[in-house]
Amino acid sequence: MGPVTATRTPPVELAAVLEALQDRLTGIGRLGVAFSGGVDSSLLLALAVRALGADAVVALLGVSPSLAVDERVAAHEVARSIGVPVVEITTHEADRPEYQANGPDRCFFCKDELFSRIDDEVAAAHRLDAVAYGENADDARRPDRPGSQAATNHAVLRPLADLGLTKADVRALARALDLSVADKPAAPCLASRIPHHEPVTPEKLRQIDQAESALRGLGLIDLRVRHHGDVARVELLASDLPRAVVDPLRSAVQAAVRAAGFRFVALDLGGIQSGAFTLPLVTR
Repeated sequence: MGPVTATRTPPVELAAVLEALQDRLTGIGRLGVAFSGGVDSSLLLALAVRALGADAVVALLGVSPSLAVDERVAAHEVARSIGVPVVEITTHEADRPEYQANGPDRCFFCKDELFSRIDDEVAAAHRLDAVAYGENADDARRPDRPGSQAATNHAVLRPLADLGLTKADVRALARALDLSVADKPAAPCLASRIPHHEPVTPEKLRQIDQAESALRGLGLIDLRVRHHGDVARVELLASDLPRAVVDPLRSAVQAAVRAAGFRFVALDLGGIQSGAFTLPLVTR
């Protein structure tokens, strides 16, 4: 499938954003976009194609045990629909003791690993003049985004945030471009499901990935499986909570999570909580 084009007249805001982005990318012949398949990086990728042309943009997908298998597959599908090749970069953040320690700054070491690999292994091979990632203006204001510092250290561009685009703006622009991920729920890395200061291990990541994939197969689209040793604490949308506590879904949820290696399955009545582990530590 070729590059994404809008099937309806884009709002004036899209034209203005594109013009501003073109100004910011002046002098850049080839751009690498740190790409996850989420709505932020997908919008950035699609806008970059419009600003520079599909031949001048490369999607850079970091692959490690912290990336869900389903997310990896979906990212390739989105990039294909936009018309941009995906370059997979194997990252080894799990080998870093600081990452394994899982402090509130864990994301810094993950992003630093990705951007270091891009600098060392990818930029020259693909003749990249710059690298950008999909931080938006809302993310830039949050205190639980240490990966932002890694981007700064590696001179990675953040066009969406620089243009003042909020998450709502990003989704509206993605709809204007008919991106399939316009309303896709956020999908943080699997390590974010492990409480801080409890080690991140490949086995824990595998359990989380298997459990979440199985629950999505039951029709629970937006969710988190938090890893508390033998206990899986399942966070769902508030609208999904009532049906998750009655059969047949209750038994199916319990069986799916136990099959991933957990002994107990708890349903969190608070629902999905973004930054549940990190925010309390960085805002004290």
